[in-house]
Amino acid sequence: MKRILLAFLIAGFSFSAMAQNAYNLIPVPKQLTPAEGSFTIKKGTGISIGDEAFRSVADMLATQCQTVSGIVLPVKIGKASSGIVFVMNSTLGDEAYALNVTSKKIEVQAKTGKGAFYALQTLMQLMPSQIYGKDLLTTALTIPNCNIADEPRFSYRGLMLDVGRHYYPVDHIKRFIDLMAMYKMNIFHWHLTEDQGWRIEIKKYPLLTKISSIRKESTVGRYSDKKFDGKPYGGFYTQEEVKDIVAYAGKKFITVIPEIEMPGHSQAVLAAYPQLGANADRIYQVGTKWGVSEDVLFPREETFTFLENVLTEVMALFPGPYIHIGGDECPKAQWKESRFCQDLIKKEGLKDEHELQSYFIRRIDKFITSKGRKLLGWDEILEGGLSPNATVMSWRGTAGGVEAAKQGHDVVMSPNSFLYFDYYQADPKTEPIAIGGNLTLAKTYSFEPYLPELNAQEAKHVIGIQGNVWTEYIKDLPYAEYMTYPRALALAEIAWSPMASKNYSDFKKRVTGHLPVLDVLKVNYAKAFLKQ
Repeated sequence: MKRILLAFLIAGFSFSAMAQNAYNLIPVPKQLTPAEGSFTIKKGTGISIGDEAFRSVADMLATQCQTVSGIVLPVKIGKASSGIVFVMNSTLGDEAYALNVTSKKIEVQAKTGKGAFYALQTLMQLMPSQIYGKDLLTTALTIPNCNIADEPRFSYRGLMLDVGRHYYPVDHIKRFIDLMAMYKMNIFHWHLTEDQGWRIEIKKYPLLTKISSIRKESTVGRYSDKKFDGKPYGGFYTQEEVKDIVAYAGKKFITVIPEIEMPGHSQAVLAAYPQLGANADRIYQVGTKWGVSEDVLFPREETFTFLENVLTEVMALFPGPYIHIGGDECPKAQWKESRFCQDLIKKEGLKDEHELQSYFIRRIDKFITSKGRKLLGWDEILEGGLSPNATVMSWRGTAGGVEAAKQGHDVVMSPNSFLYFDYYQADPKTEPIAIGGNLTLAKTYSFEPYLPELNAQEAKHVIGIQGNVWTEYIKDLPYAEYMTYPRALALAEIAWSPMASKNYSDFKKRVTGHLPVLDVLKVNYAKAFLKQ
């Protein structure tokens, strides 16, 4: 430990690679000062809270410590000179915290319960890995002494799960959220609708769950194989289940953003309500193959009424600021061939079908804005002119995000070449089937959201980053965890930690040292990075 302290002093800044590795914290804190000695939780250790805002976090700590040690840590309001103490510090940011561990006391300073929660995640990582389990510890529950001052780099730290292609049960969604919370991610983007399935109950339109949630069969193997299993596949979340998941995430300070796709990726909708598409007399089916369907919603008044009714129910379930409307990969061949669409283009003074999509998105944006919410969409919403109040999620590289930021719009960077976790992470010959690509842990970690094309003012519009788990080939949670971890750890560190601290060699060592935690939690993580 003395050598660690010496390295820290020589380095001349708040943390060194050696100090980081000793503590294996992910994401790495903004400032970390190691110290000799440790604090041990034992019989008689208590938890004091200086404000009721910290009670839920204190209870989480007490419950888990009791589970693995059998020690009861009473939670009391007030000050204390020993034990574990949560202190209100109004000078800190909402998500910031300070953590000081000495042999006598652990002091957590925060302004909000959210800040205290993030301090708890760091504190848990400082404990033996068995703290995350359910079995009694075989060693003392000790925490190395240190001083940490920490806050996030970005306010938006997101991870998306696509349940349109494959449905994930409620308990699996909660498990996905649990792992996100451990690494201080705060946005769960829930991709709820697709050509291949509609997954959320809308009471005004019962056919969405009766018809649109079930496809007659699914693609087997690769898309190019054109083989199907002949088995009906379906599933959806009731509104009560949605409320339960949103509340569950809220307790871990995660906001859930729903995505309702439009005007493309809507073939499942047309299977139930064909009048919203090109031909009301046509019999549509829920999509059975992956890829992009030519069948899209038409910008009729009936369609806007339908979408506004759907979004009204959705907004009642999701209290967060953002409503994601997709807006990506909308083929325009049917619009080009439609007399109605061509007449609408002329009537509205639009240039072409791209501007017709912009017209569509602006209509929805106006409605969402009128309800006090913000529209979020994939970067295709830039085509034909950006909707005034929209936030752009840049997935086709970073060009869309750069353009949007230059226009003064907020941006979430989510480029497929760095943050699409459905891509291969090693040689395809050795890996489970994936959609393609080559995205190693090192490449994910190398992504930098602040791009040289942006000046300082424009860069302020980059509010964060997001990784995406598309599930065409990811049928269940173990498969999803394998594709997501450890790459999501790189995502978490980019989103939280200072750019100046980025060091892949050090990160890889910390991830390797952190693997016992994932083992205790039985996370089905990929090990390919260990040989890369």
